[in-house]
Amino acid sequence: MTADHALAEMRRAAPLVHCMTNDVAKAIAANVLLAAGASPAMVQAVEEVETFAPMSGALTVNIGTLSAGSLAAMLAAARAAGASGTPWVLDPVALFITSWRMQAARDLLALKPAVVRGNASEILALAGEAGSGKGADSGDAVEGAVAAAGRLATEAGCVVAVTGARDYVTDGTRAAWIDGGDAVMPKVTALGCSLTALTGAFVAVVPPLEGAVAALALFAEAGARAGAVATGPGSFQVAFLDALAAVEPGALEGRVTWS
Repeated sequence: MTADHALAEMRRAAPLVHCMTNDVAKAIAANVLLAAGASPAMVQAVEEVETFAPMSGALTVNIGTLSAGSLAAMLAAARAAGASGTPWVLDPVALFITSWRMQAARDLLALKPAVVRGNASEILALAGEAGSGKGADSGDAVEGAVAAAGRLATEAGCVVAVTGARDYVTDGTRAAWIDGGDAVMPKVTALGCSLTALTGAFVAVVPPLEGAVAALALFAEAGARAGAVATGPGSFQVAFLDALAAVEPGALEGRVTWS
């Protein structure tokens, strides 16, 4: 399945995506999903998530602003998603900054996400290797995390997406590179977190590898279009949302190189 076919399928289905994301990202993640053609739901309470996660097309879990209460809810949602066969996506934001956060990420990984999406430093850390991340920012190049991503995908039985200036996606056997985007993107808060939410929209309707590739290709295409017209980070965010809505099937496959 091509990225363009996946985009058409996602828009046809307009899946409901249960987003358990960080406080900074909620609004932009919801807007990204709406612009792309999906439907967001920001259900967070531990009292609700076990019921809601199986009702959704996909669940996404982002540990950016983690607390004991939010972790309990995330674990409950991931268990419920797994039990019901609902695919889910893990974003292990800055898991390397404390041992508690690292353990939280590992506990979530043990619940079998369909996709893990992170920057190179996060993927290296989740795979048990040393990286040079600083806070939520990567200090490592995507190319340096390729081997770790492949090993993590094989060991965890999931798709791993490593995002940066150039993105890499693998299931441990097949792999793809995605080119595009714009240098302004890291200067707009929560775009990476929003990419995790968008990945959920695609894996709700197509297999995890193809879904992750399509989500990254759509982000890359929209980022390139926004960068061509924006004058700074503020105008970029507006242009990016407009571009997400404007991209049509047929525009994505040139962004993807399978290896």
